[in-house]
Amino acid sequence: MPDNLAPTGSAAEALDYAAFDREPAAANPFPHLVVRHFVPSTRLAAVVADLPAIGGGGSYPPSALRLGAAARALVDELEGSRLRDAVARRFGLDLAGSRTMLTLRGRTRARDGQIHRDSTAKLVTVLLYLNPTGADWAGQDGCLRLLRGPNDLENYAVEVPPVDGTLLVFPNGSDAYHGHRPFVGRRYAIQLNYMATGARARRELRRHRLSALLKRLRPG
Repeated sequence: MPDNLAPTGSAAEALDYAAFDREPAAANPFPHLVVRHFVPSTRLAAVVADLPAIGGGGSYPPSALRLGAAARALVDELEGSRLRDAVARRFGLDLAGSRTMLTLRGRTRARDGQIHRDSTAKLVTVLLYLNPTGADWAGQDGCLRLLRGPNDLENYAVEVPPVDGTLLVFPNGSDAYHGHRPFVGRRYAIQLNYMATGARARRELRRHRLSALLKRLRPG
């Protein structure tokens, strides 16, 4: 199926690239773009219904999970050229030939969310949040914060609730610190990275493939 075409059917509304293109990119505290309802609500409901119950923490390659048709179609679209080209255009990047690495999370543990920057092997991080709005996020626990520095989780410029098909995109840089307050429980998210071409990126991709194999053998 061509990358610029969504699957047919009521569960396959097009992703909202119009909102992606019109939403202003922000520079504070580092370059990023937040697009709320990037996955339309009716399609999001179908995707969530097609996600497996992930009992363990950590990240799972799609090949290690039993995804239903709607969830699988979304993953395939995210790894296609249309999103890659849109990200490259908005941030003035050359992502041609950049390999992708995509993982899913279904649960967050108490130790997750500590302040960090992503690996330099990752040129760009794309996060897509699949949870419904609700009381779980009202207290800000589990809401991703874009931080002004590496030392204080409360020193944040932007907070992104992990809900309603919200898309967050940021190029990885020396100041791209982020994290969230502890949250324990169900928290579905997809992380997509456009990878660099060096040895470190190749090592991460090899670990990704090995993780997929091990988690297929020992599902979470």
